[in-house]
Amino acid sequence: MSEENLRYSREELAEFAEIIQDKLNAARKEVAFIKETLSRRNDSGTDNTASSAKVLEDGADTAEKESMNQLASRQMKFIQQLENALVRIKNGTYGVCIGTGKLIPKERLRAVPHTQHSIEAKMARRD
Repeated sequence: MSEENLRYSREELAEFAEIIQDKLNAARKEVAFIKETLSRRNDSGTDNTASSAKVLEDGADTAEKESMNQLASRQMKFIQQLENALVRIKNGTYGVCIGTGKLIPKERLRAVPHTQHSIEAKMARRD
């Protein structure tokens, strides 16, 4: 097998880097929005009067904050995976399946640009 079959070309890697950068920008904007939303919710404002209805609202607010924190956490993990993919592009290992050592198909990388597994390796892991 030639080296050409083991790696993507610079042009192909540049295409993937652009896809990853676009996803990174969108994910970072989403995290910033979530953080802004959470910080606004933490402001108690001027309405500090307690009532029985307020207790119910506090429970709903707490559940919503927890959900937003989980969403932010998932987005941060996604950002880390995308940044790791950019590192793999720079060091020349991007697009190579860590399970099989074969090139991951372009269609899969376009859909899931941070993946390190081909469908073949992903299915084998589930068995």
